[in-house]
Amino acid sequence: MKNRYKKKKFKKLTFMLSERQMNSLRNYCSARQTTPNKLIKKSIRFYIEKFDKSVPDKYHIQHNQLDLFNKDTDTLSMFE
Repeated sequence: MKNRYKKKKFKKLTFMLSERQMNSLRNYCSARQTTPNKLIKKSIRFYIEKFDKSVPDKYHIQHNQLDLFNKDTDTLSMFE
């Protein structure tokens, strides 16, 4: 018996473009001899390739980014 390969799972993503945006996309793709699908995938690859397992800590947004109200840090005082 032959080993069957594992079937790849794909998810569908849809979004709307205006008529002008779609014409621009078609013209750009025909000039570059590519398809809109390949262009979009190539454009977002940088943002999604590193996040397949988990998001690295440097990309998490902190609620209190300036640490103004953090009691654990030493603050400078004008009167000391």
